[in-house]
Amino acid sequence: MVEMGINEAKAHFSRLVQLALDGEEVIITRHGRGAVMLTPVAQAPPTLQTVRGVWKGRVRIADDFDELPEEIAGELGIA
Repeated sequence: MVEMGINEAKAHFSRLVQLALDGEEVIITRHGRGAVMLTPVAQAPPTLQTVRGVWKGRVRIADDFDELPEEIAGELGIA
């Protein structure tokens, strides 16, 4: 855990942010008492809006994709 006064934190803000991103608990104090804690912003899980089109041009579906081969159909008893 890192504790630092506000005035000192101003001078080392970038380093404190990196420490928080690396998982370190960072507390900024005011008059010797904890005032705020730096924590990383949680990343939102991917949504349809953020992943739509990601595979465009990378995936090809074969023309016979939904055709069942005869030997498999025979084994399943549906031929």
